[in-house]
Amino acid sequence: MVAWDFQTVSQGIFAQDDPNTDPSKFDFTANRFGLLLPTWQDLKGHVKALQDSAEPNVSYKVLFLARHGQGFHNLCIEKYGEAEWDQHWAKLTTDGLTLWGPDPELTELGVHQAKSVHHAWKEQLASGAPMPEGTLYCSPFTRSIETLLNTWDGIYEGIRGGPDGTDKVVLIKELLRETIGVHTCDKRSTRSEIAKRYPFFQIEDGFEEDDIYYQDDYRETIAELDDRIQRFLEFLFEQDAILETVPTYVSVTAHSGVLHSFCHVLKHVDFPVKTGGMIPVIVKATRN
Repeated sequence: MVAWDFQTVSQGIFAQDDPNTDPSKFDFTANRFGLLLPTWQDLKGHVKALQDSAEPNVSYKVLFLARHGQGFHNLCIEKYGEAEWDQHWAKLTTDGLTLWGPDPELTELGVHQAKSVHHAWKEQLASGAPMPEGTLYCSPFTRSIETLLNTWDGIYEGIRGGPDGTDKVVLIKELLRETIGVHTCDKRSTRSEIAKRYPFFQIEDGFEEDDIYYQDDYRETIAELDDRIQRFLEFLFEQDAILETVPTYVSVTAHSGVLHSFCHVLKHVDFPVKTGGMIPVIVKATRN
């Protein structure tokens, strides 16, 4: 038996948990992030009521699950098509024109997508949307880190650390990386490189210097990725026992495969998220 059971309770609250919502056509920035309730205050009241009536072994959080903006690998997937990409190009690092591995950066469009989400957050916060609290969680890949920065810089206080580099509010988590193996775009930079580029971010304890998990000849299965996300959620909710202030609203910036696994683990409607997209989910966590 797993220590925790997780499920979404977003039905009727967010459009992304409605099977009738078409992910290919839905624009979360133009639809209040998918909120179906009349106001953000109604959401806050609903979540507080869930928390106030919860059994001692039950907790609730709202997760804002973001996918990175377009990276150079995404650009090449569009160029060659999914089948040819998976069969051939994903195993290489370049086609002689574009470099996509290891650890590709955002394209100009990808930066624009993240900045569009920045403006959408400012608009929704002005309308009463809840600000994520405490730590912002992020994949170790450059495309996710740059998406987080372009989304939250200028909105989330202290995102670049305190005046002396302390009080780091962003935590890099290995568990949030994209599906591991075979695709060179999913091989990460070294710990030293990440720390040098982003000294104002915290890298989790135990984070290896080199990418010891990546293999050229083995790609992580969906079940294995689901297990990783189960472990991340367990970490997230178990943190509450040691925090002075328990966060209700949490930001996570990661990848399409990771967001698919969040949907699986949370028993959420499978909702493919476009580059630069985001889905909010209300999570019920039950300790067994």
